[in-house]
Amino acid sequence: MKFDFDNAFVRELPGDPEAGPRVRQVEGALWSAVEPTPVPNPELLAWSAEMAAQLGLDADDVASPRFARVFGGNELLPGMQPFAANYGGHQFGHWAGQLGDGRAITLGEAVNAAGERWELQLKGAGPTPYSRTADGRAVLRSSIREFLCSEAMHHLGIPTTRALSLVGTGEQVVRDMFYDGNARPEPGAIVCRMAPSFLRFGNFELPASRGNTALLKQLVDFCIRRDFPHLRGDGEVLVAAWFGEVCARTAVMIGHWMRVGFVHGVMNTDNMSILGLTIDYGPYGWIDNYDPDWTPNTTDRQNRRYRFGQQPAVAYWNLGRLAGALSPLFDGVEPLQAGLQRFIDTYTAVDRDNTARKLGLAECRDDDVELMQSLQDLLRDAEVDMTLFFRALAEVDPAAPSRDLFAEAFYDEDKHEAAVPTLDDWLGRYAVRLRDDSLDAAARRQRMDAANPRYVLRNYLTQQAIDRAGQGDADCVMELLDVMRRPYDEQPGREAFARKRPDWARHKAGCSMLSCSS
Repeated sequence: MKFDFDNAFVRELPGDPEAGPRVRQVEGALWSAVEPTPVPNPELLAWSAEMAAQLGLDADDVASPRFARVFGGNELLPGMQPFAANYGGHQFGHWAGQLGDGRAITLGEAVNAAGERWELQLKGAGPTPYSRTADGRAVLRSSIREFLCSEAMHHLGIPTTRALSLVGTGEQVVRDMFYDGNARPEPGAIVCRMAPSFLRFGNFELPASRGNTALLKQLVDFCIRRDFPHLRGDGEVLVAAWFGEVCARTAVMIGHWMRVGFVHGVMNTDNMSILGLTIDYGPYGWIDNYDPDWTPNTTDRQNRRYRFGQQPAVAYWNLGRLAGALSPLFDGVEPLQAGLQRFIDTYTAVDRDNTARKLGLAECRDDDVELMQSLQDLLRDAEVDMTLFFRALAEVDPAAPSRDLFAEAFYDEDKHEAAVPTLDDWLGRYAVRLRDDSLDAAARRQRMDAANPRYVLRNYLTQQAIDRAGQGDADCVMELLDVMRRPYDEQPGREAFARKRPDWARHKAGCSMLSCSS
């Protein structure tokens, strides 16, 4: 097992003169050297064949004891230069100052045979200078959730960080799951996650907040050079083009979230990727019954800042904070305003494309926006499963639309009966629109099935895998990952993974309620 490392981040950017995990404020530096803390018994529990292949590894490499040692934090390979990044962020709308990688340690930047750069990062690898009062560890339940969702999102076609491996540590980690005074020991685990870069909005916010414009500019120049090499220009023109692309990528990512019903749960600026990737899978969730006001995060239960329907607005707000951080690099605000407008324009276009694809239309006309909004109102009021409804919608016959196709998508029979007139009216309008569209039936079905997944990583499915893994059966994690590899395909024999949320999961911890505890 050998990698070609090109550790540009630590080579080209200033680091903390002090090494080690002592908690401290780190000024004038973008990273701190710190090594993973070894664990008693690293054991491979699950792995992604796709990401192993990206690194040139096969099944035998992954099965070797050395793989578990390296990706459990017990051994460093030649060329690795482990570090924790220094960044800040706005958390729940408030500036939080220095945050940094509190339980994530980057091992190095591996360049594969295709010339692709993959930053290898261990989450749960022990304390860093940014751990504050925490232990730098992660528990099995949160690690399974991050491992599975990283890969499931990729297979859904959503920009995301990836996951290579899930390693059990052989030690217990004490966590208070809901911060209610009921702390208990849980099995520990480490995820190796991968991305071309883990830079966040908060990496740029922190030096700006400290008035260190020189360090800010150094980081911006580095990011453009390493991660956006296709951009051209000089000075403000180049930085403006870069910010505009960050805004556009963020809009595309959020559009995908809304298309499939994903709720990130904690969209703080330190959890927003500068590459427009979904990053930091904490208290995320999947919409079962369509509810734009739903958030899985118990910490956000009162204000619901990061609820499903609010995600586009929050992304725009976060980009505004990034624009503010970058403003010292510009003589005026116009280039930054143009970037923020690019977010609005890109998201509007993506949202209209989602409407066309989810409804099976060749294009989204202005009237189709209202058609989709009225459908979403119906789904909300009648408590209808978003995934099941849109998947069944492809079966509608424009000559004789039938509500029977959607019987299994309702969660409440009384609301189902009350919604019959509204549903019939909407289906009638939809059938008229389909008859006026240029797509034939086969093309429409293909278009819809490529936009409306059959399988999503529902919270209760993940919780079932967590429960079984906690009892020693980690094979279920790999089985669930395999289902999520083909989310848009019918998979005979796996229909159980496509069912709506069962009643027992409506209020069960891990299925409906989650926290930032990991």
